[in-house]
Amino acid sequence: MQITADQLRNLYLDFFKSKGHTVISGASLIPENDPTVLFTTAGMHPLVPYLMGKMPHPAGTRLTDVQKCVRTGDIDEVGDSAHLTFFEMLGNWSLNDYFKKEAISWSFEFLTTKLGFSPSQLSVTVFRGEGKPGEEGYIPADEEAAAIWKSLGIPDERIYRLPREDNWWGPAGETGPCGPDTEMFIDTGKPACGPDCRPGCHCGKFIEIWNDVFMQFNKTAEGKFVPLGRHNVDTGMGVERTICMMNGCATVYDTDVFAPIMARIKELSGKASFETPEDVRSSRVVADHMRTATFILGDQKGGVTPGNVGANYVLRRLIRSAVRHARRLGIAPGFTEKMAATIIDEYKHVYPELEQNRERVFQELVAEENRFGKTLDEGKREFDKTVAGIRRKNEFMGAKDPSYIPDTRISGKQAFRLYDTYGYPLEMTQELAREAGFSVDVEGYNECFKAHQELSRANVGSAKSGLAEHSEETTALHTATHLLHKALKIVLGDHCNQKGSNITAERLRLDFTHGEKMTPEQIKQVEDLVNEQIKADLPVYRDMMTLDEARAAGATALFSSKYTDEKLSVYTIGRTRDDFFSKEVCTGPHVEHTGVLGHFRIKKEESSSAGVRRIKAVLEK
Repeated sequence: MQITADQLRNLYLDFFKSKGHTVISGASLIPENDPTVLFTTAGMHPLVPYLMGKMPHPAGTRLTDVQKCVRTGDIDEVGDSAHLTFFEMLGNWSLNDYFKKEAISWSFEFLTTKLGFSPSQLSVTVFRGEGKPGEEGYIPADEEAAAIWKSLGIPDERIYRLPREDNWWGPAGETGPCGPDTEMFIDTGKPACGPDCRPGCHCGKFIEIWNDVFMQFNKTAEGKFVPLGRHNVDTGMGVERTICMMNGCATVYDTDVFAPIMARIKELSGKASFETPEDVRSSRVVADHMRTATFILGDQKGGVTPGNVGANYVLRRLIRSAVRHARRLGIAPGFTEKMAATIIDEYKHVYPELEQNRERVFQELVAEENRFGKTLDEGKREFDKTVAGIRRKNEFMGAKDPSYIPDTRISGKQAFRLYDTYGYPLEMTQELAREAGFSVDVEGYNECFKAHQELSRANVGSAKSGLAEHSEETTALHTATHLLHKALKIVLGDHCNQKGSNITAERLRLDFTHGEKMTPEQIKQVEDLVNEQIKADLPVYRDMMTLDEARAAGATALFSSKYTDEKLSVYTIGRTRDDFFSKEVCTGPHVEHTGVLGHFRIKKEESSSAGVRRIKAVLEK
């Protein structure tokens, strides 16, 4: 059965409407009720308060919709046949209404009668249970779900009982609602990869098409799973993957939703087709990342623009990756607006907010493409000079000595200079080197990077910057203080300036200007921002410049009365000196990169004096 994305959306919503569900609008990509994620990653996120029973949903207890989702956990895998950062999720929910029998039966009915799959193609998984009765952490097997599948004609040999990592959802935190799920897979007919081949195997024989989650337990602080007083159903079916499977497409990029996008990429590149694996991957990265960036910028809630933190940083990474791969395909600068126009025209009938925000999308994409393009152009000129220099050397040495073997490798020092001075990504240097018939000394590059960080650390000078000593612990906490200072400015406002600090090997203490007590939500936001930078493992740079130069570069320079016209130490924490999270004038010791800091936790927030608050925090390994 051939089907388009439009047909699948309508078919799904109409089916569940016939089962008493109310069709609701999909929510923003920017989550409102879940601070643990940067984007809406599943249809359940906007419905968390209702699933938890905190309030009734105005549309009732049976709901269905199409939800925009962004997941970037597998961003480096984009370019293969299936991974996407943006996708559409079809879902239906029961808010303490129907449960397993109805959910499973309707899933089976929709797959077989509406989508036309044969029951013989269907294999399912259920939760096999964990532990023994009476033991802590015991969870019974979901034989109820298995029995329902059997009653629908699925034989026991195609009902796979799998552990928690395969068939369990939640809780979102240490405690809370959770439960088993049942997943549905279509057998593609490919031969099994071995005797242990089963749904969930990555060989391609089984493709997951649907998932029904049953929230029926509550995990207590003691680790016990006790039945909830209410039960919910949360389901999900991916639009792109489903139409890919139904239409017999080799990849999701061959489906109707990507057809105009891929055609536009070919047009802009001047190529009728992409023949090499590298070109194929680059075209898919451009298609995926531009689609995701357009939806983020065109979202009804708005507020996310290219930047250095959180969701803003994810967006910047997507756009810059698309620019790199577009250039690799020979696409001229100025392509992002043209790609966004194609994407908006493709989706505006489903998501009218894209058309409403068209100009904002164009403006932000063009600005970011131009910013990154300047960096790439400067780096490319320096790269060309580097290669030309090596070739001149080869010609000179070859003329002197016929036995001389030409050098075809860009040294680690040269590659690092491209990164350190021009912000040129190592992967771009490697790509250009391959095209020029050269290689890159990656090991040498890594050594230069490490040596640079060691030199920065060694040159901090004799000033103690208020530290009792320069141990590994105080150095880590001092670096974390920079991250904390910036996070406070982001969450509370630019008026938050450091008024003093005291750092020991056990904890940091920071006093800052702010007129009122921080809320628990604000404390959590600050902690999350700091831990995001730690997880990103950002390098720490040290430069010498005057106070005016430091301020012109965007550095925070407090206590300026202490400074003279002499050169000062400026520490930058970020991907590059220009793409940073924190930049401050400072003389104290810093770590080489943030990944060594551990987990940042605020232990106390209190008043220090009138208009000044105090935070005490620790780093936990």
